[in-house]
Amino acid sequence: MVEEKKQEPENKRPPKRSIGRKIGSVLGWLFVIGLMGTLFIGGSVLGYVTSIVKDEPVRSRALIEQKMDDNAVTGFAYFGDGSPIGQLRTEEDRRPVKHDEIPQIVIDAVVSIEDNRFYTHKGVDFMGTARAVKQRLLNEPIQTGGSTLTQQLARQAFLSRDKTSDRKVKEILLSFRLERFLSKEQIITAYLNKVPYGNGSNGYNVFGIKAASKGIFNISDLNKLNIAQAAYLAGLPQLPSAYSAFNGIGEFDEKSFKRAMKRQGLVLDRMLEEGKLTPAEHKEAKAFDIKKSLAPRTQKAYVTYPYLMMEVERQASKIIMELNNPKVDGEQTKENGDLMDEARSELSTGGYRIYTTIDRTIYGAMRKIAEDDSNFFPDSETKGKEQTAAMMINNKTGAILGMIEGRDFKTEEMNYATQMVRQPGSAMKPIAAYLPALDSGKVQPGSIVDDSPVILKDGSNGYHIPKNVNWRYKGLMTAREALNHSTNTVALNLFNNVIGIESALEFSKKLGITTLVERDYAAGTGVIGGLTHGTSVEELTNAYSAIGNQGKFTDAYLIDKIVDSNGKIVYKHETKPVQVFSSQTAYLMTDMMRTVITNGSGSTVRDNYKHFNKVPVVGKTGSSQDYGDSWFLGYSPDITLGVWVGYKHSVNTLDKPQRTHAQSIWAKVMNETINLKPDLFPTKEFKKPEGIVSKTVSAYSGKLPTELTDKFVTDLFNAKFVPTERDDSLAKAKYITYKGANYIPRDGTPEEFLKEQIVIKRVKPIDELIKELEAAFAVMRGGHESLQFYIPEDANKGMPTKVDPRVDDGRAPTPPKNLNYSKGVITFSPSGSPDVVGYRLYRSANGGPFMNQGQVVMADGTKQFTTSGGSNVTYYIVAVDVAGKASEPSAIVGNSPVPDPDPTPDLGNETDGVTPDEGTEEIPDTGPQGPTSMPQQPGQPTIQATPDGFRATWSANPSEDGVTLYNVYFSPNNDGIYQIIGTSQTNEFHSSNSSPISGTFRITAVNPVGESSASPTVFFEKN
Repeated sequence: MVEEKKQEPENKRPPKRSIGRKIGSVLGWLFVIGLMGTLFIGGSVLGYVTSIVKDEPVRSRALIEQKMDDNAVTGFAYFGDGSPIGQLRTEEDRRPVKHDEIPQIVIDAVVSIEDNRFYTHKGVDFMGTARAVKQRLLNEPIQTGGSTLTQQLARQAFLSRDKTSDRKVKEILLSFRLERFLSKEQIITAYLNKVPYGNGSNGYNVFGIKAASKGIFNISDLNKLNIAQAAYLAGLPQLPSAYSAFNGIGEFDEKSFKRAMKRQGLVLDRMLEEGKLTPAEHKEAKAFDIKKSLAPRTQKAYVTYPYLMMEVERQASKIIMELNNPKVDGEQTKENGDLMDEARSELSTGGYRIYTTIDRTIYGAMRKIAEDDSNFFPDSETKGKEQTAAMMINNKTGAILGMIEGRDFKTEEMNYATQMVRQPGSAMKPIAAYLPALDSGKVQPGSIVDDSPVILKDGSNGYHIPKNVNWRYKGLMTAREALNHSTNTVALNLFNNVIGIESALEFSKKLGITTLVERDYAAGTGVIGGLTHGTSVEELTNAYSAIGNQGKFTDAYLIDKIVDSNGKIVYKHETKPVQVFSSQTAYLMTDMMRTVITNGSGSTVRDNYKHFNKVPVVGKTGSSQDYGDSWFLGYSPDITLGVWVGYKHSVNTLDKPQRTHAQSIWAKVMNETINLKPDLFPTKEFKKPEGIVSKTVSAYSGKLPTELTDKFVTDLFNAKFVPTERDDSLAKAKYITYKGANYIPRDGTPEEFLKEQIVIKRVKPIDELIKELEAAFAVMRGGHESLQFYIPEDANKGMPTKVDPRVDDGRAPTPPKNLNYSKGVITFSPSGSPDVVGYRLYRSANGGPFMNQGQVVMADGTKQFTTSGGSNVTYYIVAVDVAGKASEPSAIVGNSPVPDPDPTPDLGNETDGVTPDEGTEEIPDTGPQGPTSMPQQPGQPTIQATPDGFRATWSANPSEDGVTLYNVYFSPNNDGIYQIIGTSQTNEFHSSNSSPISGTFRITAVNPVGESSASPTVFFEKN
């Protein structure tokens, strides 16, 4: 029994579990496995998300709010009247709005098509996302986006546009954060300010609802959009490039427009479904003709006004840079490119409004003239396009009213008016020579200056002797005349010697010339265009405007004010005039430049400017060496206009007709400006200030006349600088002329080689000038003209200060050689003796005795005698030295059998006959009785000007002289070299030559025996 009981438990089986317990166990294990899976997947997702966002910054509320308000805003430039020039340079147009500026219809349209649960979700719409996935999987015809407006805003503000899963995760998380910190109003407003809408009618990419409304429909006020237009705009952000009705240059795109209209229909349908529209509104919107309401195509400002927009951007960027960096001066500004780049970027995205001084009408007229090819030479294969630049400035304010920056922006983008620097040539003379000289009283318009060579040191060539444009040196003239004819030598003397280079250039700097450098202070030709760099059209025009502003310099400016995107004025130009020179100086300079136009080098302006009777103008020409540049700077009492013409590279010079193009362009611009904007010229005359007087002075010295003064100048003076000294420049002197200079004669020099008249004392005597020239010639390596070329035309009037440099060698001179006679003209070679002062001519008629003809040729004159000719006459010449010794007669020439000359003729100054050689056969008188000797010299001639020339008269010879005619001789240089200019059978001679004339005259009488000695000389001048 016991054993049986012990074995019982071994054989006993456990009871079976119920089905319910089994199911519960399975479910328990599935729950555990599911939980473990969920934890594993959640951990993986969390790890994945963490790996994505581990480097993503946690953005604070302040940062998010700042970013929402941080919109790149389009900037604009405006003309002086407030009308738009255009959008600042950028490919985008952005115009932010506030929430209260957005009409509800626009918000309803956007929310209906983009995010219909916008006001209920917390940043992500999972139902909308699921719907979008279903539409994509099933390829349904209507596709909607899965991103909410908040997600799209997060993407626009913080993320790239790359379509990756990483970005989507960041977008979702950011959306939750945006919804946490921002209101729905803030989100919808930020969205509508940042999303792209494609191209506007001007080709710009428009961002934001306001820029889209303006660019696509030309509607600036969003409240004026109708339902159809609002729906059209709401549909564009999904695919702006595909739906854009305009391409990148503003051309209409039919295919894209049709796609956009299909999208607009969907937007209207959604709005109807969402209850935002009534069926009637829906029908009306569907029927609206959107195409007709599109904005007309317009050009970008950089197409319409490319030069001007570039200049506005350049100057405005500089102003912004200086505002942001007040401790950086102008020079550092030029050198610091990074600061300028930052300023340009800020300008293009900061929503600035740039208000300029440019007058739209004037600027358009100036551009039209610049773009008219008929005003210029055809393009050259070697030189390129003839260019021009101009600047018009208001004298009183300094405001730039208009400019020509170049002819064609497509050919050359550089602004020739503001950025180009070229040699100003003679246009620099008023600025660096005449103005400082007038203001210091060292010169007045009637002052006498000397047009004679100025010898300048030249490091490479030893010396440089500048020439005038006419290749002449006229001598003494008034300062007014020197400026009228743009005489280089006078300006050079004022610049180098009267004012001094340093003072002249410092004066120029006060007038706004900023391009001067240290080397210019050693440039003796700086006043005529020998500067290191030159000047810009803007700065030189600005300097001239100070003259029109009565001596007050006002810095020229283009930017009047800059307003930021909030309407705050961040910059306003302040006019700060500076009195650089007196109003009296300004008036005198103005009056001198008046005659530049009426009597001088500004003749093209004189002939083409049409408003002298309404608007007085004055000005100055200028041209650089070899005519690489041509200028005209002119002004009225109100406006200054400067014009430059040339080629891009100054080595390409202007042809002769082109050299007046600057003047013709100036006249065209002024004529058009006065026609279009006469109100810019209210001042009808240059106002004469107190302290200006008229005074008559000696035309020889500029001092008060004396009893010797026979030539006068009446001109304007600053009363402070009216001369008080008496003329001490005149004296009667006897002298001899040699190499163009007058010298004190040596004892023994025959009288017939001397002259006696009123002579002029010059600041630099001619003999001293010759000495300096010869010294310079000795070391000049660049070549030079002959000495005679440099002698002033009035050198014969100079007072002698030194004795004739020729010294008697104690011997009689050798006779002249190589005589040749042809048609009354005798030429010869000079004597070989160095002390010869001149030559006498002897004549024999019909084999009679040789008689001194009273004609002389000076040693340095043309080796030629002009005779009255005749038949059966012969001649010889003798040389005479400083001591009066005469040479042996030369060989005899003539047109009759040659008699032997008396080997010992009387070589004195008397004109008696020469005793024939012994044994000479006397010729019996077989004809009728007549004069047996040459006539006596005629009396003192007098000359009077006539309207068409002049009239000369003299005392008639007695009848027994048998005079058959009188010869009239003229010496233009008063150097003893005379030429016959006419004959008369009476004691009167008329000339109808209306050209200017200046020189000495003398008369001889002719009878059958020969020609008398010459009458006393008379000087005559007619301009």
